[in-house]
Amino acid sequence: MTSPNPAGPTIAPWTGMVAIDDTELAVTDTGGSGIPVIYLNGQFATQGYWRRVIADLGPGYRHITFDERARGKSKKSGDYSFDTCVRDIDAILAARGVTEKPILVGWSYGAYLGAHWTSRNPDGALGAVLVDGAFPYDWLDEAMELRIRKLFKRLSWVLPLARPTGLAPRLTAHQQAESNIELGKLSSVAALGPVLDAITVPVRYVVASGTSFGSRGDEQEKIRAGLDAVLDRNPHIAISAKVASNHGAILRKDFRAIADAVREVETLASTH
Repeated sequence: MTSPNPAGPTIAPWTGMVAIDDTELAVTDTGGSGIPVIYLNGQFATQGYWRRVIADLGPGYRHITFDERARGKSKKSGDYSFDTCVRDIDAILAARGVTEKPILVGWSYGAYLGAHWTSRNPDGALGAVLVDGAFPYDWLDEAMELRIRKLFKRLSWVLPLARPTGLAPRLTAHQQAESNIELGKLSSVAALGPVLDAITVPVRYVVASGTSFGSRGDEQEKIRAGLDAVLDRNPHIAISAKVASNHGAILRKDFRAIADAVREVETLASTH
């Protein structure tokens, strides 16, 4: 069977700023002629987190990374909404002249971005790898919303100290709390379930173990179990690996499992 993503022209490596709306996003494109892979960061992370995955996959792929609004080297904006972040993917692909179908790889918040973009573009994606995120589960209630607001309020004094090191975004504690609450609403079974059900290309999950930032006890494992019903309904979606790393360490400790999932999606897409 003919590959769904024939080799394209060789693209020169590029690093720079892409202007979108009222901001500019820092983008790195390794170039080459391989399948484009676009990496979608955790909620407050930067593109540098992907370096081990990219090194494992090697130069046979065209790796595109970027910092989301007010993260890393990207500029601040007046709009940090989830839908805007999804549209930023389109803008970056267009700015870099990507015409081949990409594989989307998203961790945490980026997994939700990857799931939504793939669902909304059934003919536009080769497939996706979702890393410990995009689990349908009703975890947000009034008590959790209050807990999120209190957590970021307590962190408000340390965030400005962490920003120069790149460990915190240039968002206020209130903006970060609101982003988390918005994500909680998007995570509900009623909101996320139909998004995943509509996906028609290969999607593979790499699932962490244990806790994530702000979680307690087995909360995170219960959230991950929300994926089970989706797996029963959609044959295009499966778990590639369940790894020992927790949510925060998975890109550092289990990058090989993520790279293997990318290769798995590529293989599946070639016979899709």
